[in-house]
Amino acid sequence: MRAFVTGATGFIGGHLARKLRDRGDEVVALVRSPDKAAGLRELGCELVKGDLSDQSAIDRGVEGCDSVFHAGAVYKVGVPKSEHEGMWDANVHGTERVLDAANHAGAGRIVYVSTCNVFGNTHGEVVDEGYRRDESEGFLSCYDETKYRAHQVAEDRIEKGYPIVIVQPGGAYGPNDHSEVGTMIDQARTGKLRMKMFPEMGLMFGYVEDVAGGIVLAHDKGQVGEAYVLSGERGTMGELVDRVCELSGRRPPRMTMPTAVMKLSAPLGPVIGPLMGFPPNLGELIRISDGATYWAKDDKARRELGFAPRDLDSGLKETLAA
Repeated sequence: MRAFVTGATGFIGGHLARKLRDRGDEVVALVRSPDKAAGLRELGCELVKGDLSDQSAIDRGVEGCDSVFHAGAVYKVGVPKSEHEGMWDANVHGTERVLDAANHAGAGRIVYVSTCNVFGNTHGEVVDEGYRRDESEGFLSCYDETKYRAHQVAEDRIEKGYPIVIVQPGGAYGPNDHSEVGTMIDQARTGKLRMKMFPEMGLMFGYVEDVAGGIVLAHDKGQVGEAYVLSGERGTMGELVDRVCELSGRRPPRMTMPTAVMKLSAPLGPVIGPLMGFPPNLGELIRISDGATYWAKDDKARRELGFAPRDLDSGLKETLAA
C-alpha cells in the first residue's frame, strides 16, 4: 500500500515508518526539514516538506494514499506558557487538518495515534478503552489537555463516518528515547542519578518496536471506530530505576528527592531544570508526576490484534545494549 505518515522523524513514528518500509509499503513522510530526514530517505520514503500547521503540505502528502497514519504531535511536558499556543495548534488543530485531509482524499484506513494519557490520572486503577476521565479534575499539563482534545477530534470524525482506528500507546521507551523516561533510564544506567524522583508515578512501559508493530496491527486487523490500548507492562518510575540499575550492574539510589523540595525549587525551573536534564516548567512536571498513575491494560489489542509486547526486562536489555 501507499501510506502517508506524520511524525516519522519522531520516536514512535520513526519505527513505524521503518516497519512499513520493511514489509514493502510505500511511505510518504511529512517532515519539517528534508535535510534532517536522511534516515527516512535512506529507507526509501518519499518526503514532503511541511508540518502539522501546513494544510497544503498535508494535502499533497495524503493525495493518492491508501492509508494515513497520524503519529505526529508535540510531546513535551514542563513547557512554559509561551509554547502552549504552538502545542494546541499542532496537537489539536493539526489532528483536524490531517484527519479531514485524509478522509477528503479517500484514504481507506486512517490510524490515529493517541495516548493512554487521555485517561488522565487513573488513581491506581488499571483502566481500559471504555474508561472516561472526570474533566472536573482539570488537566495536569498542556500536553495532557491537547492530546485529550485531539482524541475527541478523532472520535468526532468517527461519528461522521471517517474510517479511523485509534491506538493508545503507554509509556514508550527504547534506544534514542529523548523523553523524561528516556532521560531517567540514561541517568540510572550511567550512575548519574543520585536520588529517585517521583518513584510512585505509574506508567505502562512498552518497548517502542512493539508499539510500532501494534500500530501496524491496528491498521491491518483493527475495527474501524474502535480504540486499542498498546501499553505493555505496568510499573512505577521507582521500579524502572531499580531494574535499570540492576541490569547495568549499579546500586540503585537509596534516597528519594522530597516532593516538597521539588515544589520549592519550581520557581527556579528555567535555571535548574536543564542542568538536571529536565524541562524548565518544573511545576507542570511535578503535577504530572506526583503520585499519578497512567495505567491501562492492553487485553483488547492482545485478543483482537495479536499484540504481544515483550516484558520490561527484555526491552530494557535491548535498550541498554544499544
